[in-house]
Amino acid sequence: MTSLKLIDVTKSFGIGESKVTALDHINFEANSKELTLIVGPSGSGKSTLLTILGGLQSPNSGQVLLDKTDLSHFSKKQADKFRLNNIGFVLQSYNLVPYLTVKKQFDLVEKVKPEGNLSSDTFKKYLEYLGISKLLSKYPDQLSGGQTQRVAIARALYTNPQFILADEPTSALDSARVEEVAKLFKSIAENENKAVVIVTHDLRMREYADKIYEIVDGKISKK
Repeated sequence: MTSLKLIDVTKSFGIGESKVTALDHINFEANSKELTLIVGPSGSGKSTLLTILGGLQSPNSGQVLLDKTDLSHFSKKQADKFRLNNIGFVLQSYNLVPYLTVKKQFDLVEKVKPEGNLSSDTFKKYLEYLGISKLLSKYPDQLSGGQTQRVAIARALYTNPQFILADEPTSALDSARVEEVAKLFKSIAENENKAVVIVTHDLRMREYADKIYEIVDGKISKK
């Protein structure tokens, strides 16, 4: 079982009186075959935790472990390689390229990471499940918020990552779509041997989680 752990991780911003501690001695673990939720109010440190898990930021102190490999002090080049080969991000901003069609969003991923991506048949299955197979010729500004969110989810899955990190992936979806996406993430975790970590306010996701952590004022507890 592959695991991604934070051990006694602290992250702060600013200095002196303006110093803000976003993460305060965090201990956290996400394992393959599990769907893990991180819940908490806005400004509690959820997104900071997610970016440290994904190698977008480094902690001030503590360890980030992929199995026994410490990622905490990776160089930028090492961190970039780690993300490319191991992490699928679904960020709140979606980060779709505005002048590329949906299909070309995936073609761009293929250019950056030409090997190890999903097979054509598996990817088509995900597109159908997410309800976006008929949107491939559309540009981002022609999509609704929910459609854009589902395209961003599909793009994260396309690279066949070991870890899927999602920041509010159901915020723009109605209840029926929330259930479908939750079931998809759960199925991917269990059947594809992935670790899925979701930061969310959406309590509708709870019933699908294997583990739930709550973070408040930079401190985390397992529920």
